[in-house]
Amino acid sequence: MTSSQIGAVDTTQYTADETMTIAAARALTNGTRCFVGIGLPSTAANLARTTHAPDLVLIYESGTLGSKPSRLPASIGDGILAETADAVISVPEVFNYWLQPGRIDVGFLGAAQLDRFGNINTTVIGDYHHPKVRLPGAGGAPEIAASCGEVFVVMRQSRKSFVEQVDFITSFGHGRGGGERERLGMWGTGPTRIITDLGIMQPDDRGELVLTAVHPGVTVEQVRAATGWELKVAADLVVTAPPSDAELAALRALQAAS
Repeated sequence: MTSSQIGAVDTTQYTADETMTIAAARALTNGTRCFVGIGLPSTAANLARTTHAPDLVLIYESGTLGSKPSRLPASIGDGILAETADAVISVPEVFNYWLQPGRIDVGFLGAAQLDRFGNINTTVIGDYHHPKVRLPGAGGAPEIAASCGEVFVVMRQSRKSFVEQVDFITSFGHGRGGGERERLGMWGTGPTRIITDLGIMQPDDRGELVLTAVHPGVTVEQVRAATGWELKVAADLVVTAPPSDAELAALRALQAAS
């Protein structure tokens, strides 16, 4: 595949954020039990549930199982999650009886920083004791990253966010690669898909992220320019399907209702 622009798709009818969110929603399959983070992951998960995956089970850290909100929740404490849930349980039950025993298929997370092995930082930018920026912190993300069957990450891509090595490992990805998760006894397989506004990355056998897809109109050079390490590119690199009219309408309806 050449490094020039791939395809001749008209991308003026939707934004890069919409492309990313729809690509992230497509990654979720019907019937999957998904532990959802607030923000972009929640938008993508709710879009999936309202389109191709009506039986997607959304689980939020606040203890809501099977939530079906008609709008995007503002936080894990938004009342609409409890009002539309199949069940509401305590936070310790979510972690002790659902997450840690391996009963959740997919953890859907965002990040402030992410490195070449899928490690996530949501704690600090810079030195931990004298940070340039103090971020919101961990929440339940470390347990989600450790114990879900697999982890999807959705985030906007730039050299500030996609770094050679994160400043602080909040949520463990593949460590330094080479089976480190297994040596540490972590239950899940870790990050298997990173969806950005430019494309999709997936880990190789060592756990290092490889570019496997670009979004319509995006070049390999653009992705590499927005990555803080020497990004590997899959030999069978593909282009994601552009957002459909139905997907765009459903996403915009969710956002308008919020």
